[in-house]
Amino acid sequence: MRDLKGKVAWVTGAGTGIGEAAALALAAEGAKVILTGRRKEPLDAVAKRIKAADGTAEVRVGDLTKSDVVARIANGIATDHGQLDIVVNNAGVNIPDRTWQRLKPEGIDALIAGNLSSAFYVVQAVLPIMRKQKDGLLIHTASWAGRFVGPIPGPTYIAAKHGVVAMSHSINLEECANGIRSSVLCPGEVATPIMTFRDPPEPLEALARMVQPEDMGNLVVFVAKQPPHVCLNEILVTPTHNRGYIGMMRARQQMNAKPGA
Repeated sequence: MRDLKGKVAWVTGAGTGIGEAAALALAAEGAKVILTGRRKEPLDAVAKRIKAADGTAEVRVGDLTKSDVVARIANGIATDHGQLDIVVNNAGVNIPDRTWQRLKPEGIDALIAGNLSSAFYVVQAVLPIMRKQKDGLLIHTASWAGRFVGPIPGPTYIAAKHGVVAMSHSINLEECANGIRSSVLCPGEVATPIMTFRDPPEPLEALARMVQPEDMGNLVVFVAKQPPHVCLNEILVTPTHNRGYIGMMRARQQMNAKPGA
């Protein structure tokens, strides 16, 4: 396992949830963490927690759906630090009106921009930096919805996250000869603030059974600590209490209980 002390890590969507947990976990391992998101206040709060634990963090606010903003931040990191070793490409959004029956064009635009275009902009901005280094690791937060189609996330979110999974594999295809590695994480239900956008919001007992943000932060560190010759291309992770599986098993039991089944 490689040492992360002195490594420079850029974490997007770092103000809450998985991004916050990843930033805290990487900083605890000695990485210099750059925090990016649209809102300064939660980023400042995460940076304060890192510094209170003798870690190194800085805040660079930006809307990652704007390619020029992404390029400015990435180039600024390279200029100020002379390296960019790890990128946690984590920013993402969802909306309440996401079924086909309720979806509107502005919702489609928001979900594609916030989940797919932003991820592409980050990759496009950092690859030239990593090519010069002949080294670099990208860790993308996709979703269980990036591999499997289901009724809850909504069609646009599902399509965008499938795109993130494909994007990550394409990076390994084209850039592995340059020493660049790309890992995509496909978590099932994680107890993050995005759960408040479900209708109805998830109850506390359901949140407690989900994968926790800290679990994902630890997973990010595990991926980051792999030696340069190892690439963890894709990781699926779900709660042990997998409600999707439980629902399927109940449906099968009901089917088997029917006369003549």
